[in-house]
Amino acid sequence: MPPSGSADTTSFAVWFFFALDIGLVTILAFLLLLAIGERSTLWIVRGLLLMLVLLLLGFIGSNFLGLTILPFVLEKAIVGLTVAAALIFQAELRQFLEFLGRGELWQWMQASRRTPTGASDVIGEIVDAVKDLSQNRIGALIVVETGGAFEPHAFSDPGVPLNAEISTELLQTIFQTTTLLHDGAVLIRGSRIAAAGVILPITEKVLSRQLGTRHRAAIGITERSANCLCIVVSEETGSISLAERGNLNRPLTRGKLEELLALRFTPAVELESVAPGLGRLSRQGQALLERLLRLLPPTSHEKK
Repeated sequence: MPPSGSADTTSFAVWFFFALDIGLVTILAFLLLLAIGERSTLWIVRGLLLMLVLLLLGFIGSNFLGLTILPFVLEKAIVGLTVAAALIFQAELRQFLEFLGRGELWQWMQASRRTPTGASDVIGEIVDAVKDLSQNRIGALIVVETGGAFEPHAFSDPGVPLNAEISTELLQTIFQTTTLLHDGAVLIRGSRIAAAGVILPITEKVLSRQLGTRHRAAIGITERSANCLCIVVSEETGSISLAERGNLNRPLTRGKLEELLALRFTPAVELESVAPGLGRLSRQGQALLERLLRLLPPTSHEKK
């Protein structure tokens, strides 16, 4: 009769390899999501992974309960889901195998991330629109969310919700003087235009007479929220400015604007591209933390 310690060792080994198996699958799924940049493909992959997890949990649970028919059905469903995934991603699978055969797997992962919703492409769309608006001397006000969430009272008027993909043409159209939304600001969140016609608060600072209402509004919103940038295109001169934390950086060239956006805005776009839900959760969590900090009593140093 084997010693009792061998049974404990066997049980530990089973659970260890089970946990290792789950961990490796999780890492593989995470790497797969990182390699995918296209939003529509990302949603499909997430749906398939969720369905696979539910089927696996049902299969394990039915086996644990000693059922016979349900595990058989779920096992075939898992096989069918695998075949369906191969059919859905036929083109991507062929491209992956081609790069794998050439020994260029890293190049494939880099290429798959250069999509229209990537950070560099989103910034490129914004900068191109700002450049054209500046050349045509069309006034514009663009608020770019860099993290966290705006308080409900941050805007004088939240504007009209759009939830549209960013494009140069759409931004140019919004700010045409013949449209109803051109007087307000555009709010950009991640890779999407969240709203247009947003009315921003005006700063109380004493500014140069060369700065108009748009510049005062840009400074005003960045004073209220540190988690945003505000791009201004002057209607009179066509000059480009960028407001951050209540300070105005002007005038800017196209290259300098692109550089500043790449530095401040890229993390927000990448978070939305890989996991849109995580981006929303991060903003909501930060807003909740800020509210909780306001409820805390002031420290003795602050009282002084």
